[in-house]
Amino acid sequence: MSELITAELVDLDLSAGSKEAAARSLAERMAGLGRVTDLEGFLADVAAREAQMPTGLDGGIGIPHCRSAHVTEPTLAFGRSAAGIDFGAADGPADLIFLIAAPAGGDADHLSILSTLARRLMDEAFTGALRAAGDPAAAAALIRGDAPEGGSEAKDEPDAGTEAKDEPEAAPGAKAGPKAQTGPEAQTESKAQTGSKAQTGSEPEAESAPADAPAPAAPFKIVAVTSCPTGIAHTYMAAEALAKAGREAGVELVVETQGSAGFERLDPEVVAAADGVIFAHDVEVRDKARFAGKPTVDVGVKAGVNRPAELIAEVREKAARGDVSTPATAGPAPMDRDGEAGDGFGTRLRKWLMTGVSYMVPFVAAGGLLIALAFAIGGYGINKAPSVAEHFVWTESASWAALLFQVGSVAFGFLVPVLAGFIAYGMADRPGLVPGFVGGAISLTVNAGFLGGLIAGLIAGAVVMAVQRVRVPPALRGIMPVVVIPLISSAVVGFLMFLVVGKPVAALQKALTDWLSGLSGANAVILGVILGLMMTFDLGGPLNKVAYAFAVGGLANPNDGSLKVMAAVMAAGMVPPLAMAVATTVRGRLFTRTERENGKAAWVLGASFITEGAIPFAAADPLRVIPSAMAGGAVTGALSMAFGCTLRAPHGGVFVVPLIGQPLLYLVAVLAGTAVTAALVVLLKGLRKTDAPAGAGPEATATAAIEAEPAGV
Repeated sequence: MSELITAELVDLDLSAGSKEAAARSLAERMAGLGRVTDLEGFLADVAAREAQMPTGLDGGIGIPHCRSAHVTEPTLAFGRSAAGIDFGAADGPADLIFLIAAPAGGDADHLSILSTLARRLMDEAFTGALRAAGDPAAAAALIRGDAPEGGSEAKDEPDAGTEAKDEPEAAPGAKAGPKAQTGPEAQTESKAQTGSKAQTGSEPEAESAPADAPAPAAPFKIVAVTSCPTGIAHTYMAAEALAKAGREAGVELVVETQGSAGFERLDPEVVAAADGVIFAHDVEVRDKARFAGKPTVDVGVKAGVNRPAELIAEVREKAARGDVSTPATAGPAPMDRDGEAGDGFGTRLRKWLMTGVSYMVPFVAAGGLLIALAFAIGGYGINKAPSVAEHFVWTESASWAALLFQVGSVAFGFLVPVLAGFIAYGMADRPGLVPGFVGGAISLTVNAGFLGGLIAGLIAGAVVMAVQRVRVPPALRGIMPVVVIPLISSAVVGFLMFLVVGKPVAALQKALTDWLSGLSGANAVILGVILGLMMTFDLGGPLNKVAYAFAVGGLANPNDGSLKVMAAVMAAGMVPPLAMAVATTVRGRLFTRTERENGKAAWVLGASFITEGAIPFAAADPLRVIPSAMAGGAVTGALSMAFGCTLRAPHGGVFVVPLIGQPLLYLVAVLAGTAVTAALVVLLKGLRKTDAPAGAGPEATATAAIEAEPAGV
């Protein structure tokens, strides 16, 4: 097993002017040692992680990091910048930059070492020693723990007046394991809850206290959970910051890190004895119900790193007010965990709608494909068959077709309620589910359809959020999420959907349906272009899902126009991955080895209508791939509409061709768009390769190195 960091992975004179250039410079060192197999792919993964949340920390630290399939083993590169580089920290640029690379399936030993490093970054003595290091070998040894921090032997000697804070860091190569506590401090605090005090000065005070003196007040007890998207750095840094702030505030604080090396649940007795809870996380807390009924502060993980003392003070204030919470009402909804950075209403609205669509899609796939199979077996007249519960002949194919159709129809009947229910869930967490589902069902009752479901979900979420803001007596808090909120919100949503919103939306839905039914000529072609652009702009992202949801909503009450829309949407969605497969086949030298491998999988993904198959190519080269994909998608959407192709299945790609109206022309539309996108990608990448020597920049150098790489190395 190689060392996590060596002198070759240290740059004490990092001259990069931006965080992207810094990441590239350090990543090139990793690639030079064979620890990164695809430089551009790895940098795309780093950029994607950076886009989730800036990785700059107060104190002049930047920690760009990610998990990536292009990393062979957990690796750390370190750079020191004299000018400083902006990584988004509130206190300014970072001069200490740590690039952390973890493989997609990293082993627990190395990931534990990375978590230990993350904790040590909270120690000013450690960062000060790195700023003073004179050569790369010394810096690497310091990071590995082979050298004392700052050259001070006193740091490593036990001190009667302090806790053994750096005991695990003295040998970070040892396996840390997925401890629920963050190092010896948290373990010491956990022991204190069982009567074995190990905090500074506690024993001498107990010995000198008079026998008749009143017992000291029990310390305030807090349990915390920290987690971040990759579970490598912020998870453990937040845990260390909270533990340190807890000691300074005189509280007993135990942290459960739900990180990359796994997690070990806090002892139930410790949780039960806690006076308050802190969640510092950017992914959903696992087993959150354990912490019900306690004062809770729920923030993003970066708040745990930057302002732990404020969080401790806040949870103590909530406890003093008796402000308890339940899993259903503790903090923001799951989709808003990262809202601390100041997301606007538009961003949050997109998240809420995407939540509803994402939960709806499995019902679409199951119900739609069952209906499609029923049509394939029994013909389009199978929708008039009697109920199979009353009439079913085991030996007749028509009975089996009727069974498939009726099961699929039941699954399809859930589309609007599920959409509405989970939009409300995205806004208000679990209390939003009941009024959301009720509103979605009413939307079907009043013929408001898909649009009614969208509006019902937003209304339900808003009503629940409003009810949750009302301060209620402590006696009622326990029944709020299971009785009061569902009762009030369902009544309000039902009133609005039946008597206020439902009828106007139903009229709008009917007008839209009539418009789709009458689509012909230029109008249909223009709609096809728009749908094609939406399907290929973000390759499975929000805009893609909006277009797809629009098409699927029309299948609930199909007509000729809605079936044309479904055909155009699926055809355009197949184009990007198919085009990438073609491009990597005809001009493989323009792509990296990893992209050529992805191209082989893209054949199947594109044929199956999985637009996300093109994402690896777009992530590595968005300015060339995305416009090319959009051009091909627009061509395909327009041709599909012009040819009058129809589709009754919501998914399936080429595997549902028998259910497509005008199947040969449909395939022509798909092939035409694929050819356009593949040709544009090859052309644009070819121009980049031609211009690369003149650019002489890092990207050109890296590209040239990739092209010169012998096959099979």
